Amino acid sequence: MSDAPSSLDDSGLSSLRRATSTLEDGTVLTHDWFVGSTEIDGYTYEVMVEGTTPDEIAPLLPRLRATLADLPATRRAASDAVVTAFSTGESAATELDEAAADLELETVEAAADGTIVLHFTDTCGEHFPDGYWPAVHLDAGGDVANVTVES
Repeated sequence: MSDAPSSLDDSGLSSLRRATSTLEDGTVLTHDWFVGSTEIDGYTYEVMVEGTTPDEIAPLLPRLRATLADLPATRRAASDAVVTAFSTGESAATELDEAAADLELETVEAAADGTIVLHFTDTCGEHFPDGYWPAVHLDAGGDVANVTVES
């Protein structure tokens, strides 16, 4: 973690600022990513961009903006991918629909390597144990490349 807080105003997203955490003793840690939020169709999503300076994150912003612009279709493809990744057989349409309703997109992350990661929350608590959530990694073309479980 570096210690130089900074921010970047992006007309297509929001104000992005270096992420920080405050420890119990009052020490403030500055993380190696920027955070912000954006509202789309009445929903607010957290945005994370990996980098320590505005110059480092600037090249990642066009891809992040493009992902957010196509979020409804991307979100559905991602929730379908979660079901498919953890199913033993063919997924029924009702299972895909239920997952689309139960898995709430919470965070959209742009990694330094250009990968976009969609972090979901299991709103019903039936699919993932407490403290774990599915993350869908999108390749450069915006297609699902990988599904992981994170904690």
